[in-house]
Amino acid sequence: MGALLYLGGLVLMFLLWIKVKGLDYVIVHQRWIFVCLFLLPLSVIFDVYYYVRAWLIFKMLSAPKLHDQRVRDIQRQVREWRKEGGKTYMCTGRPGWLTVSLRVGKYKQTHKNIMINMMDILEVDTSRQVVRVEPLANMGQVTALLNCIGWTLPVLPELDDLTVGGLVMGTGIESSSHIYGLFQHICVAYELVLADGSLVRCTEEENSDLFHAVPWSCGTLGFLVAAEIKIVPAKPWVKLHCEPVKGLENICKCFTEASENKQNTFVEGIQYSLDTAVIMTGTMTDHAEPDKINRIGLHFKPWFFKHVEGYLKGDYTGVEYIPLRQYYHRHTRSIFWECVHLSYFQDIIPFGNNPVFRWLFGWLVPPKISLLKLTQGETIRRLYEQHHVVQDMLVPMKHLQAAIRCFHQEINVYPLWLCPFLLPPGRGMVHPKGQEEELYVDIGAYGEPKVKHFEAKASMRQLEKFVRDVHGFQMLYADVYMEREEFWEMFDGQLYHRLRRELGCKEAFPEVYDKICKSARH
Repeated sequence: MGALLYLGGLVLMFLLWIKVKGLDYVIVHQRWIFVCLFLLPLSVIFDVYYYVRAWLIFKMLSAPKLHDQRVRDIQRQVREWRKEGGKTYMCTGRPGWLTVSLRVGKYKQTHKNIMINMMDILEVDTSRQVVRVEPLANMGQVTALLNCIGWTLPVLPELDDLTVGGLVMGTGIESSSHIYGLFQHICVAYELVLADGSLVRCTEEENSDLFHAVPWSCGTLGFLVAAEIKIVPAKPWVKLHCEPVKGLENICKCFTEASENKQNTFVEGIQYSLDTAVIMTGTMTDHAEPDKINRIGLHFKPWFFKHVEGYLKGDYTGVEYIPLRQYYHRHTRSIFWECVHLSYFQDIIPFGNNPVFRWLFGWLVPPKISLLKLTQGETIRRLYEQHHVVQDMLVPMKHLQAAIRCFHQEINVYPLWLCPFLLPPGRGMVHPKGQEEELYVDIGAYGEPKVKHFEAKASMRQLEKFVRDVHGFQMLYADVYMEREEFWEMFDGQLYHRLRRELGCKEAFPEVYDKICKSARH
């Protein structure tokens, strides 16, 4: 009884403190309190609800029937929009705060919202080696189901909350992409509701132009209602080889050689400074050496990027065996390294990697990015935009060294994430210059810039110019500062613009540039 009274007193004092200081002050200056007391428990409730719901629906085999019904409802909404005169553009009705992108989609306030509540795994066809899923099914759901039946996606992007729709309409990458390409390259079919309300299926052979134009289009050609994605047999363990490398030239050489070696199922680099990095290569295996097992996904384990840094600090090479699903989501608990960077005034959870916190509360981590966005407020959003960088730039591997120097000069953010990928020729928005496949690398920068007098727009425009000059690409989930002409210099819009004219998209959906670029939105 005494303990309950004591706890009640603490809660009362905390509420009084919030009343005196104001909720805005607490959320901005003491954000970790709000995150730990409210957002972490809410994040767990979200996860449990969606996992249980997906499992029940799949086991009861009701998803296909419900899917057809939901598709018809989307078609009805689009046709009603047309009957009403189509006075505004259409967009999905999913709230902007629910997306993993840190950008706030203000267009949802003015566009016609089409409700698309489609988050189920519809079918796993092991004979054809494909899985058919709805657009809001996320990577956490997909790995939970596929891994337990011995299958996996060839490219399985890192964060649990990334959705199939976001990865198709945007893009996705993983450390196996040096073999399989980007997420779009493992997709074999898309089903879309177009601007006239019709349902279309597109593949490499059927409606081929649309199939190539959908990736990177950000929902401006139609509403995705299902995708078929390749699956491959999975093994229970990843044998991971971690090697510290020093000297920028040596880092780029070793990373390129590892990426070109197709015997490596997984290749990844974490660069901790201009001239220090750890390069990791992995293969799937059926067996693990017991004394080298590292269950990195357990809640009390160190965050992966801090664990890997130990190889660099100790200057030694090592081999460890990680359970496959834990490897796929190795950066999820720390949101790469954003859990120590996600607020300008105060880290989200500044003590999140502390052993005591990990043992007691690590099972609650990470907080949902969507809930962080919902509660960040305009003050944090502005500060975050001006004093923080979240960017993924895709550049040809042959320009890796120059790219890292450019990143160092313009923003000086570390760690950098290095992930190689094979880019095949094509006719969509993203493809190499010539007709031959080319090895590229994703350079991910997430954190607070350390350069003096950092100015977000000017610095980002310098990075964007470098990427354009080497025929690279910028991931569109992040802030884009290019002018329209610069944007279409980076991306090939020939097929995209033709299809928008032919399919009546110009009156139904905004152009991708107008939807995502800051110059168009402000």
